Amino acid sequence: MHGEQHYLVGLDLTGRRVVVVGGGTVAQRRLPRLVAAGARVEVISPEVTPAVQGLVDGGEAVWHAREYADGDLDGAWYVLACTSSPEVNARITADAEERRVFCVRADVAVKGTAVTPAVGEHDGLLVGVLAGGEHRRSAGVRDGLLSALRDGSLADHHDQPAGVALVGGGPGDPDLITVRGRRLLARADVVVADRLAPRELLDELPPHVEVVDAAKIPYGRAATQDFINTTLVEHAKAGRFVVRLKGGDPYVFGRGFEELIACAEAGVPVTVVPGVTSAFGVPALADVPVTHRGVAHEVVVVSGHVAPDDERSLVDWPALARLRGTVVILMGVERAAAFAEALMAGRPGDTPVSVIQEGGTRTQKVVRSTLASLAPDIAEHGIRPPAIIVAGPVAALADELPFRA
Repeated sequence: MHGEQHYLVGLDLTGRRVVVVGGGTVAQRRLPRLVAAGARVEVISPEVTPAVQGLVDGGEAVWHAREYADGDLDGAWYVLACTSSPEVNARITADAEERRVFCVRADVAVKGTAVTPAVGEHDGLLVGVLAGGEHRRSAGVRDGLLSALRDGSLADHHDQPAGVALVGGGPGDPDLITVRGRRLLARADVVVADRLAPRELLDELPPHVEVVDAAKIPYGRAATQDFINTTLVEHAKAGRFVVRLKGGDPYVFGRGFEELIACAEAGVPVTVVPGVTSAFGVPALADVPVTHRGVAHEVVVVSGHVAPDDERSLVDWPALARLRGTVVILMGVERAAAFAEALMAGRPGDTPVSVIQEGGTRTQKVVRSTLASLAPDIAEHGIRPPAIIVAGPVAALADELPFRA
């Protein structure tokens, strides 16, 4: 094929019959987007992959468990020939052309009457790239366009309406923010940032963006929640798009729902963008899986801002001590001795513990310990907030990794 000669067009397939002949990996790749487009998909194949079977079982497609036969294309609006037989694919293409139905031929694209572009989505945009059959080139260009759109380096001139986005920044490393979170951050007029939000992301903001410090320094000065709520509402009411940038996930001990309530009561629209919670992400970065087959069947995440014997505590510490799985304690450095003592009421003192300070950053520090020696080890190694404590058998699994020795 000499150059790209196809006419790129968007098809409205909602409620229309689309026939996919073949149930292998090619069909598996094509079906989800056809289903998402609202097509009435029918698969014709003696066998299908488990993923295709899952779509069928979920009622998203119909499967005719047989070979292709005459008349299968009657009433079809679009056809995909995805069998492993060139002869069958050629027959399907000829039948489709006779019926004036566009047909994609998966094995030899240029012999079909339609081709599938490299496709991706971004904030209401559907990006499609054709490169004359050079699949790697079209996929590479698509990925580059989507990346540029998502990081803001390629403007799409899409105005973000006034409101608030509660964005989870993930566990420290700026690369661990979600794609959607980074995209909304690039559109912000105002960013209200926590101390634990990825700091490097703030340096990427354009000069016109106002950054409001909402830091809460452990055992030190802190922006009050009322101040944060008022800041979000006032800026949004003034017609600005405000990103509330948090570390981890907004709803995991991040007071995110309090902020959503404040905005809702003020009539301010809110978008919630979940983040990788530090409760799971930070241990993973320190080679601690919070679950592992045959080792831990439960994970409990606990706030350590109050001691076990504090009347404000909502945690059933005796119940936690009886569990055999993983306990992840956030904000627990100051009261580590009390938490260890509470857990040792039902767990042995040699229960493994990992403490990860400043997880996901270049200054990450990991201390391996046990419940019995947790407090002195924290003192000896100078552990300070922010740090996460992981107690349970999973905390010792990293010791079994030969490449970590």
